[in-house]
Amino acid sequence: MQLNTVLALALAAVAARACPGEEHGHDHDHEHAHSRRAFPQTHLTPPSRPLEWGDVNIIHTTDSHGWLLGHQKASFPEPNYSGDFGDFASFVAHMKQLALEKDVDLLLVDSGDLHDGTGLSDGFPPGGVDAHESNKFILDLPYDVMAIGNHELYIYNNTLDMYKNFVPKLKGHYLSSNVNITIVNEAGEAVSVPVGKRFAKFRTRKGRKVTSLGVLFDFTGNDANTTVQKVGDMVKEHWFAEAIKEEPDFFLLVGHMPVRKDNWPTVFNAIRAVHPTTPILILGGHTHIRDCLQLDGRSIALESGRYMETVGWLSAKLNHHYGSKKDIAFTRRYLDPNRVTYEYHTRRSNFSFDTFQGEQITRGLNELAKRFNLSELFGIAPQDYTISQAPFPSNNSLLSLFAAEAMPYALTVNNSRAGVPNIMITNSGSQRFDVYAGPFSKNDQLTASPFADSFLYIPDVPFSVANQVLPALNHAGANERRSLEEREQELYARGEVDMRYLKWLEEMDRRSNGPARRAAQNATLGYVTQDDCPGVGDDILHAPLPFHSTPDFIGSDPPNVTDDTPVDLVFVDFIETQLLETVNALQSEKKYVKDDVKPYTDVLSNAVLGLYAQKYWN
Repeated sequence: MQLNTVLALALAAVAARACPGEEHGHDHDHEHAHSRRAFPQTHLTPPSRPLEWGDVNIIHTTDSHGWLLGHQKASFPEPNYSGDFGDFASFVAHMKQLALEKDVDLLLVDSGDLHDGTGLSDGFPPGGVDAHESNKFILDLPYDVMAIGNHELYIYNNTLDMYKNFVPKLKGHYLSSNVNITIVNEAGEAVSVPVGKRFAKFRTRKGRKVTSLGVLFDFTGNDANTTVQKVGDMVKEHWFAEAIKEEPDFFLLVGHMPVRKDNWPTVFNAIRAVHPTTPILILGGHTHIRDCLQLDGRSIALESGRYMETVGWLSAKLNHHYGSKKDIAFTRRYLDPNRVTYEYHTRRSNFSFDTFQGEQITRGLNELAKRFNLSELFGIAPQDYTISQAPFPSNNSLLSLFAAEAMPYALTVNNSRAGVPNIMITNSGSQRFDVYAGPFSKNDQLTASPFADSFLYIPDVPFSVANQVLPALNHAGANERRSLEEREQELYARGEVDMRYLKWLEEMDRRSNGPARRAAQNATLGYVTQDDCPGVGDDILHAPLPFHSTPDFIGSDPPNVTDDTPVDLVFVDFIETQLLETVNALQSEKKYVKDDVKPYTDVLSNAVLGLYAQKYWN
């Protein structure tokens, strides 16, 4: 796999071993020596200050979505996140050693969503299971608690694979407090059982008693034979009351649920009703943002971003507060996962940082990438195409590229309906990541569009009606069927997070005076976080990413036909129900139902950009 951002440093040769650049797939354009690991070619800003340690400390990951080989492109902010999972493993090992030297506790926690995101998770050959291979590397790390995410539940086989092959290796520390899977038991009966454990009770290295839960938000997009119980109902269960009855030294609430505007207060209040002052540490996820808040002075809730773009750090000074009602001193930090960050905080050099396990993980990830043929080249992208850093529509917008150019070409190749005028519509959330200038590979295709959604169509829809569907879906038309708030709630329940993430990016840019910060050119682009916890959360100071708003739905340019011309209304299957409701709200001559919907092409959404690149980027 090409790592186009990386430059090997010319140093004296050392003992013959695999070149670090080669192990990590780095693209070398000059001579180099077999020596220390290569740094990103672009200068990376080091952390602003050391981490603050407490009696209990936590390294937190969430929403990694298969991003185990790091971010590999040259355009900022990508180099900020260029550390791979082998680097992270070395970082954890060194931090564990520092915890021993300081004689404090250090826990490693993950809040879910291991599936759907890069070629490592999604690029498996026919007959495989999403993330089955990439998850093996996650199991190499000493996670103390992991919780289930909604992306573990979209496809039953993925859930079953987790249940059979992943969960048992966590030895009771993979938690799914409100998520079940239906399996066939030894008697041949279908039974619903927790995917992981409902809760875990354990002691830290220093002997502290911990009660931990693993909670998923009220997700409704799960596959058949999986069950998600509402959080409000979960806290009324007998097992929940029994689990929290005994007071631990602290509660560790891990879950795939954002720390604000969701149901953590429901869980928190249920515990507080029994234990008014026991420390509560919440590690959330799902909305892909950096965020922190405190529900009271003896608790803290941290959310640590997405895509291995953030490693969260949480510390609590508990020793002097057992049985106390005084506020606890907490700190949190959002780390940019790269070797400069890791080496700074572990007090290691580039010569002494890599552990044997870390190097083995990196080597294994690159071997997996080779086995999945992720470096297969579709073409050379002529420029960066971004989701929200460029205006929509524009020549630099990935959404414009996908809707106006890629879909109309890719979906009509070898299609008998190609000659029929059409309007094509998809949700903007189908595009999950930016496309950067340079080689566009199989991995880049799966990263930008990881979802294997199919395309459907309704034939013979009058153009006058079809042309109103996209504006109506985006609530730009006069015939709005449901309020924006109701629609967003429904999409959120099904797992859509772009609304929250993009609003956060917009707020980050606005509150940080983004245009002026970028114009000053004294900081690299990256995340700039303002949350509700004391002090500065970001480990490295950046200028915020430029932000431009995008619609929820995007479509192809309408054909130049008369209003009464019958056209094919083509759309991604993810929005079928909503689209049918919209079409029926726009006209009354015909009530469209699912029987009117037909398959349009065998091309899935995660193949569209690759087909386009093969045609136009060569």
